[in-house]
Amino acid sequence: MKMSPQQFLDWESKSITLLAMSGAGKTTLANKLPKDKWFHYSADYRIGTKYLGEPILDNIKRQAMDVPFLKKLLLSDSIYIHNNITVDNLAPVSSFLGKLGNPEQGGLTLKEFKRRQALHYQAEVAALNDVPEFIHKAEDIYGYKHFLNDAGGSVCELNRPDVLETLSKHTLMIYIKIPPSLEQSIITRAKTDPKPLYYQETFFDPKLAEFLEINGYNDPDLIPPDDFVSWIFPELYKSRLPRYQAIADQYGYTLDANDVANVTDENDFIQLIADAIATQRETLACL
Repeated sequence: MKMSPQQFLDWESKSITLLAMSGAGKTTLANKLPKDKWFHYSADYRIGTKYLGEPILDNIKRQAMDVPFLKKLLLSDSIYIHNNITVDNLAPVSSFLGKLGNPEQGGLTLKEFKRRQALHYQAEVAALNDVPEFIHKAEDIYGYKHFLNDAGGSVCELNRPDVLETLSKHTLMIYIKIPPSLEQSIITRAKTDPKPLYYQETFFDPKLAEFLEINGYNDPDLIPPDDFVSWIFPELYKSRLPRYQAIADQYGYTLDANDVANVTDENDFIQLIADAIATQRETLACL
């Protein structure tokens, strides 16, 4: 969706999709907007509660069945297991996605890792395709004036123009670009506290082969899980940046993460986007 600054300012019910790497400030930004006016749609939350809900619970139950005390209670229906996924707590989704590596160290075999990656891919596509329906429901049922879609960090990995077209048709797409001054802190944080990630298979396979060769492993199932995630994150980060920018150039607009961090309220946010639209229009006019 493209528009002029004035069209954006006059847009009565604004629907915005945020694109960014983890750490760019999407959640912090969302929390600065009035919760009675902005419906916050999290693709990761939708993935965990709707599309991966059963596989996530099955994974937790599988772990619980390894504990004799819990196994007995589960088999007798004396207890039940329930997810407590929230927009601010997506740990069950991450734990299901998991990390490749030695199962004895909490890792997943390559076969199981790829199975879960495929399930996450399907769930993410479905969750993003649900956005138009939720825009309607947010206003029609709940009375929200505006809609904010946190598309998640791996949207640029999907390679699905149809999904991007859907998002662009119904929302203004905003890419929060992390400036070079913040890149190292994000990479350092990710390496210090490695989190499960989704990878495009065409990126993952050659990087895995490279890691195995560099470190002398002949079997992915022997890899220490955190070692691989820490090693691959900077490579993943670099590969995602041009993909995000390409999406923003074609479908939307770009904001600097430093400017986003300085947003204090809804008016700041709206004006920041209007200014970004004006800047891009001026740049294109000069070409």
